[in-house]
Amino acid sequence: MNKLKNKFSDEEWANRINLAASYHLADHFGFSDIIWNHITARTEDNKETFLINPFGLRYDEVTASNLIEVNLDGKIINGEYKINDTGYIIHSAIHKNREDIRCVMHTHSRSGLAVSCLNEGLKPMIQDAAIFYNRISYHPWEGMSTEKDECERLAKNLGKNKSMILKNHGLLTCGETISEAFMLMYYLDKACKNQIDVMSMNMKIDVPNNNIMEYAAGQYDDERFKLGLHEWPSLLRLLDKKGSQYRN
Repeated sequence: MNKLKNKFSDEEWANRINLAASYHLADHFGFSDIIWNHITARTEDNKETFLINPFGLRYDEVTASNLIEVNLDGKIINGEYKINDTGYIIHSAIHKNREDIRCVMHTHSRSGLAVSCLNEGLKPMIQDAAIFYNRISYHPWEGMSTEKDECERLAKNLGKNKSMILKNHGLLTCGETISEAFMLMYYLDKACKNQIDVMSMNMKIDVPNNNIMEYAAGQYDDERFKLGLHEWPSLLRLLDKKGSQYRN
């Protein structure tokens, strides 16, 4: 185990490992964008700080030990790299206002960008998209997220949901765990891909009715289908099999 682990509490080190893993998984599934975008997680439950990727590193270069700890005002508490200001603005908005949220993920995936430009937004029509039925928020594009006053609007538009489409910008998910935030992004991106595929066929679309979609969305509250709980161990095994250095 990395000797640097001794610098951190057990809780923080576990969060660092899982957050670094989420970066490597995002890269594996095609969610990364060279050095841009971010995934953040609370450092510990009792600390008013969160962990973010070092600016300038690719997702596959992020490790448990090189993650940067920042406070809710954007001041670096622990770390040897700079951070991207836009990441602080977007993520701090949610970490400040949602005590139930431990992790926030933002991507510019190809399918997410495409759906973010549609006037109707996301239209859930498959089983894997049901979790977003009437449970996804929207935030209008305000240009580069560099102004702190956008934080309040971001948090207000997210509301009580865990998924949001940033119009003309990309996707955002958050979760009570790092694994939940990641799996929400996995399925949100999948839902966007499905919508693009279906629309491209230019044929009549069979969209499930409101009753069955609402019923299916509610099924995800069942512990048996809790996102991240069951998938995460298999995803960590995938990274370990690939020889990923996320644990360093």
